Amino acid sequence: CQLQPKDAAKMPESAWKLFFYSVSWSYGAYLLFCTEYPFFHDPPSVFYGWQRGMEVPRDIALAYLLQGSFYGHSLYATAYMDTWRKDSLVMLLHHVVTLTLLASSYAFRDWGSGGSRDWGSGGSRNWGSGGPGCAGSVPARAALTPRCAHPCRFWFRLYWFPLKVLYATCHSSLQSVPNIPFYFFFNALLLVLTLMNIYWFLYIVLFVAKVLLGQMQEVNDVREYDLEESRK
Repeated sequence: CQLQPKDAAKMPESAWKLFFYSVSWSYGAYLLFCTEYPFFHDPPSVFYGWQRGMEVPRDIALAYLLQGSFYGHSLYATAYMDTWRKDSLVMLLHHVVTLTLLASSYAFRDWGSGGSRDWGSGGSRNWGSGGPGCAGSVPARAALTPRCAHPCRFWFRLYWFPLKVLYATCHSSLQSVPNIPFYFFFNALLLVLTLMNIYWFLYIVLFVAKVLLGQMQEVNDVREYDLEESRK
């Protein structure tokens, strides 16, 4: 592949993320479209019949286990293994918020919206737009650019995520369970994730602007510090 040494060092972690995102997204799609769960087509249904201490189905619990273990690993990988980028602190915060949401929604049995959230944001990672998922197939330095050109990031994270997840948790939850506990806690964390999605989308806008203005002649990750240093 004629990778540069720096890109070759990033390859193992990128390949692992590509594999995991593909498996987890496919499993999430299976739960949403190939089982009896109506969460995607009927988002308010995540709160139908909700009650304290209700049992979490095994297939949903497996999804929580997969996602929770991965984001636990990602916290360590972002801090100590990945190249430090302009958005690394935001990425660490994202992992903390996501882990908190996963643990809290499982503990309080809000597992329907938790599963939909993971698939909605994970879809953009897997299909070339949401995270390092596509970096296994291209030089790691160029990990941001294929996903920049792909509409999936906008479609999954800035359209489906608010439409399917935020609508259900902010509006439908109060209609189904008027006194649902931790309403503001969960929705505040979900809104923080939405702001992060907008923040990363701005990098896409920046990349496209640089291409259109002729300021970028090759495929590069606009988040990396060494790109700016090489131009000085």
